[in-house]
Amino acid sequence: MSRIRIALIEDHDLTRVGIRTALLQKEEIEVVGEAANAVEGLKMIKTLQPDIAIVDIGLPDKDGIELTRELKSTTGAELRTKVLILTLRDNKEAVLAAFAAGADSYCMKDIKFDNLLEAVRVTYNGNAWIDPAIARIVLQQAQQNPGKQDTVSLNTKNSIVNADSGENQEHIDPYILTERELEVLQLIVEGCSNAAIAERLFITVGTVKTHVRNILNKLCADDRTQAAVRALRSGLVG
Repeated sequence: MSRIRIALIEDHDLTRVGIRTALLQKEEIEVVGEAANAVEGLKMIKTLQPDIAIVDIGLPDKDGIELTRELKSTTGAELRTKVLILTLRDNKEAVLAAFAAGADSYCMKDIKFDNLLEAVRVTYNGNAWIDPAIARIVLQQAQQNPGKQDTVSLNTKNSIVNADSGENQEHIDPYILTERELEVLQLIVEGCSNAAIAERLFITVGTVKTHVRNILNKLCADDRTQAAVRALRSGLVG
């Protein structure tokens, strides 16, 4: 089994060491390089071509959003590094700028380690992992500006959910989901992995997978991220 190759771009030494130490607890992950600023980070990514670059927004020379924008606009087809933004900023402007820059996944720095691992795995598999706090900010922006022409998109592997599309006003009947499925959906929105959901609800991981599959089918969602966004948007969960 090939390992997930990760590069860390974070200027705070203790934070970078902490993330590296945590990730290396898992044999499936290999940290192939580290950088403390955007210029070195961009060179490192192009040289090492990791599977995922974990990028802090608050870098000293240029922010992680600009680094992501440059990476996404200049890399060729041979470089397929995905970008996972890690940030303390939960203000609307920073969140929307991160989406626009084309990052693949978005996490707050206070994320639990298990959820960070889940984000890494989901991103590696080609899907978007969006921190529930960030998803809420985007959805709140959409609700405050229903007529705004500029679009804000949540990109997943197979879909783009536009914040200003007619889907914003869609109504999902809460009775379409069972009580247990609503519980599972709430935990999905909170960023829990299948294993964490199983532990919280005292059920097996296999049962969780069945519930997740049923939820995706009932919400016509391609993946967990899209299901979470639709659940938040329709008010199925808080």
